[in-house]
Amino acid sequence: MAQKIKLSTIADALGVSTATVSLALRDSPLVADATRQRIKEHARAIGYIYNRRAASLRTSRSGIIGVVVHDIMNPFYAEILRSIEGELDRSRQTFLLSNHYDQVEKQRTFIDTLLQLGADGVIMSPAIGTPPEDILMGEKNGLPTVLVARTVEGACVPVFRGDDAYGIGLATNHLISLGHTRIAMIGGTDQTSTGRDRYQGYVAAMRKAGLEVRPEWRFPGPRTKQAGFEITGAFLAHEAKFTAAVCWNDLIAIGLMNGIARAGLTPGEDISVTGYDDLEEASIATPALTTVWNGQREVGRRAARVLLDRLNGAAVNPVQELIKPELHVRQSTTRPPENS
Repeated sequence: MAQKIKLSTIADALGVSTATVSLALRDSPLVADATRQRIKEHARAIGYIYNRRAASLRTSRSGIIGVVVHDIMNPFYAEILRSIEGELDRSRQTFLLSNHYDQVEKQRTFIDTLLQLGADGVIMSPAIGTPPEDILMGEKNGLPTVLVARTVEGACVPVFRGDDAYGIGLATNHLISLGHTRIAMIGGTDQTSTGRDRYQGYVAAMRKAGLEVRPEWRFPGPRTKQAGFEITGAFLAHEAKFTAAVCWNDLIAIGLMNGIARAGLTPGEDISVTGYDDLEEASIATPALTTVWNGQREVGRRAARVLLDRLNGAAVNPVQELIKPELHVRQSTTRPPENS
């Protein structure tokens, strides 16, 4: 039977202490980069595998962070994740990722797995219907939690998200300033804080301008390009004869513009369209999409930083921090046609 390789074996071979070897294999910044690299290369050469579970028993830290979102295929969440990853990388943290697809049970299974692995914390955009007890259960069992993009009433943990009501207000007011009065709101759901806040931002802007707000001018549900494309028929056939649409996100807006073009109309001329999130695709769409930047990367960066601060013992207030959105005007919005 082969003899088990120990930390002391590596230490003796390289003339360093076992403590230095342990720190280097944990990517500790306390060890110089050159020394850390030399130790890791030697460990790899002799077939040593660092035992993270054993180390976690000694340090009470696993170096693992969980991240759970609705769907990583949505570029909105991909941008948040990129910032989270960058921040965690700088602190030598490993993260495990899960999509919950708004299935509370799937989310619970992932949280249970994190607890079983002794994960240090979790960043989550909670699934629709997440009860505050689920989050508090993790907190009570040593899993500090930070929320992004969505809130859960009664969960007393830090939250980072864009100011959705203000942001949709920017888009709606922009269309109103161009002379539009028949403006539809497309997408989202009242089941999430994001959906509720964005719709309220639309309603508030319309009412402040003295414009009529009708429940049937809202087309709830769509959140994808395909759904935005499929809603085009109902949008164009509506008796209101809309001249503009405020879309819940960029994906819906791009899908809607494709549907408008398929119907023989010109988005940005015959009908104005705004998006939300300012994804990379928005600026290269045809026409380039007028949209609202929602601070995804800043949301991810701040959420990761606050979770790391919590893990390092810093006192963190369990408050909601709203990133202020910005309107980016491009080609998809203009004055309503003269014959409208």
